[in-house]
Amino acid sequence: MSESIRHLAEKLIAEGAENLPLRDKRLLERIAKRLSVAKNWSADFDERLTFGQRVADQVAYWGGSWPFILCFTGVMALWIAFNIAAAAKAFDPYPFILLNLVLSTLAAIQAPIIMMSQNRQAARDRVEALHDYEVNLKAELEIMALHDKLDRARIEELGEAIRRIEEKLEMARPPAT
Repeated sequence: MSESIRHLAEKLIAEGAENLPLRDKRLLERIAKRLSVAKNWSADFDERLTFGQRVADQVAYWGGSWPFILCFTGVMALWIAFNIAAAAKAFDPYPFILLNLVLSTLAAIQAPIIMMSQNRQAARDRVEALHDYEVNLKAELEIMALHDKLDRARIEELGEAIRRIEEKLEMARPPAT
């Protein structure tokens, strides 16, 4: 067993696990009971999203896509082309002040919605990082336990080999007179 694990175990025995954060307590319990720490955290995270959060994610998804950019460019081109062709009867004649207002309003609404989605994605990334940490820590502890088990098996095997060699040496010694 490595010195760091021994130190952690001694610390836990001396101080107890009561002062540990809930996440660490849960991880220690799963390690002690040899339970899996892997779970579908993504589904749990997605189930807790509100309607507004789902809408924000869809707006961010659509607003950051090539189809949106192409559609939006097409609408702007049609708007400008119609107003130039209509000349005197245009609803938004050059310099397209109404188009400018529409674009500003869209940016003012879309930007905070996308920021909300990015904040939620950052929170999701933190949850994923914590989960990865737990899985990696448990895997590391399991690997260390396997190394200890292999080391014990090798020591037993070497002890048995030494015992057999000693027996053969005893058999090969001439009797004392």
